[in-house]
Amino acid sequence: MKKYTLMVVSIVSIAATVLWLFGLGWTLQDQFSANKKVSQLKEKTESTSTKKQDDTLTIFALGDSLTRGTGDADGKGYTGYLTERLKEKTDQDLSLFNTAIKGETSRGLLKQLQQSEIQRQAKQADVIVMTIGGNDLFQQGAALENLDTNAINGKKQIYLSNVKKIYTQLRELNPEAVIYHVGLYNPFSNMPDSKTTSSIVRDWNFQSAETAANFDNIVYVPTFDLFQLQVENYLYTDQFHPNTEGYKLIAERVASLINFEQEEK
Repeated sequence: MKKYTLMVVSIVSIAATVLWLFGLGWTLQDQFSANKKVSQLKEKTESTSTKKQDDTLTIFALGDSLTRGTGDADGKGYTGYLTERLKEKTDQDLSLFNTAIKGETSRGLLKQLQQSEIQRQAKQADVIVMTIGGNDLFQQGAALENLDTNAINGKKQIYLSNVKKIYTQLRELNPEAVIYHVGLYNPFSNMPDSKTTSSIVRDWNFQSAETAANFDNIVYVPTFDLFQLQVENYLYTDQFHPNTEGYKLIAERVASLINFEQEEK
């Protein structure tokens, strides 16, 4: 009886040992397989993250008719002249993607930023340039005809709320690219009530610059001073948009702020 009991215990022990060894082998195989998958995933991720290793500087432009280049005889606008100016400063290849829309407002730009292609371009950009706010304020000149300060201030608050959301979304899409928001000039500075209109534009610019200052790597680029004297020399025949010389002034101002040692990746 004792011999039979001992035999049963031995068989159970052997079976348990075999089962344990089988489980150990299965665990090690599974662990090895998991490590292999992690390693493969890591290699794939690293390969994807380093895919853009070329020497091309990508400029993404968005906003309204100023970024579109309305009024320029050559159709380049400040973005075209900016690209030409930057080519003189670097040996890098430059790519420009201009998605600006004539008549765009801050509200419209917010909607545009929901588009997948716009988001893709924003994510890949090394530099982002934009103009927005002129149509919110001027409304093709209608807002300044009666100079209703209360109405203008109300529109300014809506614009500031929108532009803050625009900055936030661009920063979420691309935390690294420097964003250059080109400020407003006063196309009506040689007309009656020029002091009032200039005061309104300066305040609009100041509030916009204060908003930009709350974000990393967002530069509000002043242009008011460029057009302040002899504005008629820098305006298109519609007396609102810049002409070729006006756009060149803006391009030169933006180009002077771009440091390639910071932008290169």
